[in-house]
Amino acid sequence: MKAVKSDEIANKYLGETSLLPMIRKPSDVAGLSREELQTLAAEIRRVIIEQVSAGGGHLAPSLGVVELTLALCRAYDLEQDRLVWDVGHQAYAHKLLTGRLDRFHTLRQFGGLSGFPRMSESPYDHFGVGHSSTSISAALGMALARDLAGGKNEVIAVIGDGSLTGGLAFEALNQAGDMERKIVVVLNDNEMSISRNVGALSRFLSRKLSAPFVTRFKREVEAFLKQIPKIGGDLALFAKRSEDAFKSFMTPGMLFEALRFTYVGPIDGHNVELLTDVLKQTKRMDRPVLVHVLTRKGKGYEPAETNPAYFHGVGGFEPETGMAIKHGAQFSTYTEVFGSTLCALAAKDKKIVAITAAMPEGTGTECFRERFPERFVDVGICEQHAVTFAAGLASQGFKPAVAIYSTFLQRGYDQVAHDVCLQNLNVKFFLDRAGLVGEDGATHHGAFDIAFLRHLPNMTIMAPKDEDELARMMATAFAVEGPVAVRYPRGMGQGVPVDPALAPLPVGQAEMLREGLDAAVIALGSRVGPCLEAAEELEAAGIGSATVCNARFVKPLDAERILSLARRHRKLLIVEEGVLAGGFGSAVLELLADNDLPAGRTVRRLGLPDQFVEHGSQKQLRELTGIDKKGVKKALSELLQAS
Repeated sequence: MKAVKSDEIANKYLGETSLLPMIRKPSDVAGLSREELQTLAAEIRRVIIEQVSAGGGHLAPSLGVVELTLALCRAYDLEQDRLVWDVGHQAYAHKLLTGRLDRFHTLRQFGGLSGFPRMSESPYDHFGVGHSSTSISAALGMALARDLAGGKNEVIAVIGDGSLTGGLAFEALNQAGDMERKIVVVLNDNEMSISRNVGALSRFLSRKLSAPFVTRFKREVEAFLKQIPKIGGDLALFAKRSEDAFKSFMTPGMLFEALRFTYVGPIDGHNVELLTDVLKQTKRMDRPVLVHVLTRKGKGYEPAETNPAYFHGVGGFEPETGMAIKHGAQFSTYTEVFGSTLCALAAKDKKIVAITAAMPEGTGTECFRERFPERFVDVGICEQHAVTFAAGLASQGFKPAVAIYSTFLQRGYDQVAHDVCLQNLNVKFFLDRAGLVGEDGATHHGAFDIAFLRHLPNMTIMAPKDEDELARMMATAFAVEGPVAVRYPRGMGQGVPVDPALAPLPVGQAEMLREGLDAAVIALGSRVGPCLEAAEELEAAGIGSATVCNARFVKPLDAERILSLARRHRKLLIVEEGVLAGGFGSAVLELLADNDLPAGRTVRRLGLPDQFVEHGSQKQLRELTGIDKKGVKKALSELLQAS
């Protein structure tokens, strides 16, 4: 892929006198004046808006931390110091300030820059991320490694207030306070509930109570008070307690102080000079420090400031207006079908409760929240809690619907096994973004859910071929007793209308779509359509005829039908959009191995390889992994023509 030169980018987006192309490494920011910093911040926002409007991405988070990123570059030596971003949604400015302007036009494109920090991409990406709440744990590990090696570098974790809801973050805070290793946690708080007056007071407290001369003054006063006969010790203790109590009650820092962090803040997150000054002061402290920074999500772009949730992760849009760009025919997405169907089912069954982990918009449950607010729960970024919370509900006769991305259910695996399946509780998991998600890449592909769910006792697993089948599978899930998982892909459906009757499917029964003589194709979920098309085209070309079976169920398998296909056909092709290792194809092979079949059967599997698939469009990645129509057609043709 040909890189665009930085001066070409400057001429396209910024103008001939732009500053950004001159920034090749973080230290280049250090000597800039206040006016130059303001200009640079505006240029960074301009490039981010232009790029994301063209190719999609996480806009509002990155716009909100531009000044914070500049301050981090000014306060720390990122050649030696270690900086860990949580999730990485907000790291676009970091990429632009660390020598990646020339490649920024490739952001989230196949073969281009990742949408998240990656250690293999830049020496300034000190830890790879993509899932939330990991930064403090990773940074604490780096701090211990530094101390064991006798190093002197700083370690900084930047975490958002949303990510701080995750239990992993608090586990790390607790451990960091106990170990008392030198570490700085920057809490990026982009909630807008703090008024200007409170902010001004907090800014005063953070500057005055943390400044070196004030710290020195407090030590001198304490020493003086202790010299007073008889009552000096009590006076010093009272003064110390008074300061701590004042600071705790007048700032949000009481919790962090209780975790043995020195709390500094809140700080105006859009004042580069103030941020730089405060961050530099933390370098003088030899214990855990938490710097509370207030930012505005979507800062500098009015549509994103007005609707930060929509612009958190967005597709292409018109930069002048913020309006989404429509491409071709628009069918309902699987997410939308899930949301509307869940509402329809919940209207008839008051036992249904919807649960999401900080993603009502992403999972399509915002309509449920509006219609049934008393039966909707957003647990925050706490997937483990979401699963066990659902188990508690189910134990009392309710029917919790856990709406979650496939990749994020990985974080609650133990709870699925121990709290749900072991007790055979009536929890329903609806796994959005199952399969290849596209530009978000390896951290977000829903590749592993079949492999890690199908071996759990009591679990029923389904995957629909189209929108109507998704709706019917949802009805089936609530009709079945025990744990159920329904996995469905990201993106638009096939344009198939949903039958409002929502008739449940026969459990464990596959669907025959076409009959053939020479081979059998057993396809699952999103791969059914391409397999059917491939089989029809090959027969029309005179290469051979193939039976196509829509498996529908991963567990329980339609053993009778699959064994019948294996007895009638010498050649079998199994296709799925999940990892081959332990996936649906493995389940079919296990079934065949456990039953007496005539010799001479040839079985080929198509699915995702035993590696993390890179980022790119869904179309590109399905072609790359050989599971699109072209790949299926090639594999089936080879199978049909083999002797």
